[in-house]
Amino acid sequence: MKIIMASDHAGVDLKLEIIDLLKNMGHEVEDMGPYTKEAADLSDYVYPAALAVAEGKGERGIFVDGVGYGSALIANRIYGIDAVVCQDPFCAQLAREHTDSNVLCLGGKIIGSAIALEIVRVWMTTDFLTEEKYIRRVNKVKEISERHLKPLDECN
Repeated sequence: MKIIMASDHAGVDLKLEIIDLLKNMGHEVEDMGPYTKEAADLSDYVYPAALAVAEGKGERGIFVDGVGYGSALIANRIYGIDAVVCQDPFCAQLAREHTDSNVLCLGGKIIGSAIALEIVRVWMTTDFLTEEKYIRRVNKVKEISERHLKPLDECN
């Protein structure tokens, strides 16, 4: 699976650890920056990374900032993105099983690397539950997107 990654300066170190984990798991990773810890605006990196996931240039995205919520806020503005913030492995499991999320957002200032790596491992290896109730719920969220967000091909 190809994973698109991005961060801000607060997430660079954790992002690099996650890249190593993903590669060891056999995934292809595209790091869309930043590449240093010099102050950087989150939207300059997460927005193009979220677009890349929405356009199918990667199957999933993992974004790391100080607390994770900034990345999710930006990513969820894009049609086709279902971004979640997870701070423990149980939430990561449910985020995949119940919502079929395609972007994981993590807070590099909130959680340590050991738990972050476990969150990523769980999120990457957990499948969406295809029970009727979860499909129905996900479809309702997609209907909201259809009403309020523009598909990418209508944005140009």
